[in-house]
Amino acid sequence: MAVAPVTHVLLIVNLLVFGLQMTAADGLIRQFALWPLGAGFQFWQVVTSAFLHGSLFHLAVNMLGVWMFGREVERAIGSARFVQLYTVSVFAAAIAQLITQGFGEPVPTVGASGGLFGLLGAYALLFPRRRVMLLFPPIPLPAPVFVTLYAAFELYAGVTGTMSGIAHFAHLGGLAGGLLLLRSWRRRARWR
Repeated sequence: MAVAPVTHVLLIVNLLVFGLQMTAADGLIRQFALWPLGAGFQFWQVVTSAFLHGSLFHLAVNMLGVWMFGREVERAIGSARFVQLYTVSVFAAAIAQLITQGFGEPVPTVGASGGLFGLLGAYALLFPRRRVMLLFPPIPLPAPVFVTLYAAFELYAGVTGTMSGIAHFAHLGGLAGGLLLLRSWRRRARWR
């Protein structure tokens, strides 16, 4: 079975950065989290915010998803394209978050969820017959159905404000970025 080196590097870097977060208190969040435009935003935060996490649970959920879906996607498309896919997803998530953040109290955004959602979209396109098992209730769903239902929930939660404190539109931005990039690769391959 082929290795997935970039996926493993992402896991290690995220764990190391979280360790730094635990020792640096709020310094890393102030400097490297994604802040709203006009409220501390710096261009590098588009990337750096994807390596910060709000809690150990937040880190664990994101890294479990990156490990579960990232390895398969990286093996299917190769490491170079995997880096492109993850990066585009992170950028698209940050842009979606910046556009939809609103004008309330400035709150920083952190997490690898945008990159993870890009991987979820790629997984659904690359492996449409694979099944993803839900935890509650334990129902196996085809990957495209799982991703569609998850995206619909994110849209609903984002529009209604359900589960505040979660960057629902960033998740959707990452998903859209990953799907659009993978589809553009497929279109170019058909033209050759």
